Amino acid sequence: MRYAFAYGADAVYAGIPQFSLRARHNGFRMDNIEKLINEAHSLGKKIYLTMNIYAHNVKIEKFIEAFEQLVDLNPDGFIMADLGLINLARESRPNEKIHLSTQANTTNWASVKFWKEQGLSRIVLARELSLKGIATMKEKNPDIEFEAFV
Repeated sequence: MRYAFAYGADAVYAGIPQFSLRARHNGFRMDNIEKLINEAHSLGKKIYLTMNIYAHNVKIEKFIEAFEQLVDLNPDGFIMADLGLINLARESRPNEKIHLSTQANTTNWASVKFWKEQGLSRIVLARELSLKGIATMKEKNPDIEFEAFV
């Protein structure tokens, strides 16, 4: 995180290993995330928490408990993929910013419309889209944010 900010990034993704599809040691843990959120905000930067697992039943309660704790730490938003977990998060905290992970593989404007209707504020698009495809998605859904890997 510090290196990204030092080299000009205005935001980072912080994957909590037990709830991120990239489950590896990355320095972001439940016991230090508050410090990192506060550090990012003190620099005028944003930090989004990646919780984009596709959960089995045994992880749902732990996920909701962690989500509730993390919301209270005031991150700039959550990046999620699992429809059921997104639904539970929206029920629990309807005003929380949730961005759709690229892992949800959004490839068309109809899917964007669906997610917008679910209250999501940004779609991280599938990686294999063309610029023309992205333009069509934006044309059909002008009032939602898009993010794309390049």
